[in-house]
Amino acid sequence: MSDFPAASGAPTPGTPITPSTATSDYTRRLARLEQAGIKRLLPTQAPYRWNLQRLHLGRVLDIGCGLGRNLLNCGPGSVGVDHNPHSVGTCRERGLNAYTPDGLAGAPDCGPGSFDSLLLAHVLEHVDEETAASLLEQYLPLVKPRGSVVMITPQEVGYRSDATHIRWVGFEELRGHAARAGIAVGRTYSFPLPRPMGKVFPYNEFVLVGRVAA
Repeated sequence: MSDFPAASGAPTPGTPITPSTATSDYTRRLARLEQAGIKRLLPTQAPYRWNLQRLHLGRVLDIGCGLGRNLLNCGPGSVGVDHNPHSVGTCRERGLNAYTPDGLAGAPDCGPGSFDSLLLAHVLEHVDEETAASLLEQYLPLVKPRGSVVMITPQEVGYRSDATHIRWVGFEELRGHAARAGIAVGRTYSFPLPRPMGKVFPYNEFVLVGRVAA
C-alpha cells in the first residue's frame, strides 16, 4: 500500500478522472509549467525524449496526452487522447493528432489492433485504482498483440507537487496494474536518476515497460 494518503476530494470508484484536470484552467496551468523556471533556458525534456525514443514504440496511443509533451516524441501516426477538450485543442494547434475519448471512438485508423504501443504517462496518479483498471481495459484492445505498454508515474517530490494527484503509484502498484490487465512486465526502472533521488528531484519517474498478451 502507499505511504502517501490520497488527496482530499478523491473520486469514488468509477469516476472517470479527477474533475479539475478537465478544465481550461488546468490546460493553462500545464502551458505555464512548460515554460517555468529553468525550462525556458535549457532543453530539460531531452532525457525524457530520449527515454521514449530508445524504446522504439512505433505508432503510439498516448492516453492522457495533455498538451502533447510526450506525443511530440512518439513515432509517425501516433495519436493522443485526453478527457480535457481544451488540452486536445492545444495538441491540435501544435499539429498533433489528438481526440477526446468520444472522438477517438469514431476516429479513422484507431480501431482494434491499430497501434504498436500504449503509453500511460503521468495519468495513473490522477485516478483511483478501479478507474485506472478501466482505462487499461478500454484502450489495450487498440494495441496489437505483443505490442508494448509503457506506464510512467512520479516519485515522491513530483507526487507531492500537484494537488490533482490522488494516489501513490510506485513500482508495486504499477506491477499490480500490469498483472490485472494481463500485461507481461519486461522491466521496471527509475528515470532519469537512481530511485533515491525521487525524494529530492521532482522529475524522477517510475517506469514500467511490458507487452500485451499475444
